Amino acid sequence: MNDSLNLTERIVEVAMPRLFIALEIPRDATLSLSLLRGGLPGARWVDVENYHLTLRFIGDVEGPVADEIASALDRVRRPSFPLTLSGVGAFGQKKPHAVWAGVAASPDLYALQAEIERICQRIGLAPDPRKFTPHVTLARLKNAAPREVAAYLSARGNFSAASFRVNRFVLMSARESVGGGPYVIEEAWPLLGGDSGASREISASEASRIFS
Repeated sequence: MNDSLNLTERIVEVAMPRLFIALEIPRDATLSLSLLRGGLPGARWVDVENYHLTLRFIGDVEGPVADEIASALDRVRRPSFPLTLSGVGAFGQKKPHAVWAGVAASPDLYALQAEIERICQRIGLAPDPRKFTPHVTLARLKNAAPREVAAYLSARGNFSAASFRVNRFVLMSARESVGGGPYVIEEAWPLLGGDSGASREISASEASRIFS
C-alpha cells in the first residue's frame, strides 16, 4: 500500500467526512479554556483536544474537490500573527444551542479568513451565508434554560487567555459523531515567519491526564 496517499485517496478510504479550515489551539490556551467547563446544566462539553477556531466550513465534498481546495490554499502567503482568546458568548438567544469563547480584535485573522473565503468561492463553493464570528466552541446545549446560560456567561465575562502566535492553518475532517470530533488534520499550511516547531494543540492523552 502506498503510504504517500494524496488527499483524494485518504478521503475515499473512509466514509465521506465533513471538511473545514481551521486554526489549532495551543496547549496553554487550551488549558485556560478547560477552566470554563462546568456550571451549566444541559451542556455537552467539547473534549479539550477538539478545541479549534473554524475559518471556513466546507462540508461534504468529493475527493477531487478537496484536492482542488488544498492546491489553491498552497498559494496563501500571509504572515503569522498573535491571537488572544477573550470573552464568552452563546449562539441562539431565545433557544441557546452553543456557548463559546471569543477572540480579541485581530485584523490579521480577518484578512486570512477573507482570503480563504475568496479562494473557496473561486473554486466554486457557495459563499458562506453566515457572518464570520471567530470563536472556539466550548459546549453544545440541549434544553438549556436561557436564564442559566445568561448566568453562566455573566460569571465568566472577564475570561481572557494568554496571547499565542498563529503559525499555520489546517484542513480538518470530522466523522459523524455526537457533538463533533474526533477531528483529523488532513493538510497544514505554514504562515510566513511562523515557528513550525511551536506547540500547537493538546493531545487526547494529555487531556485524559488533566481530567482524570
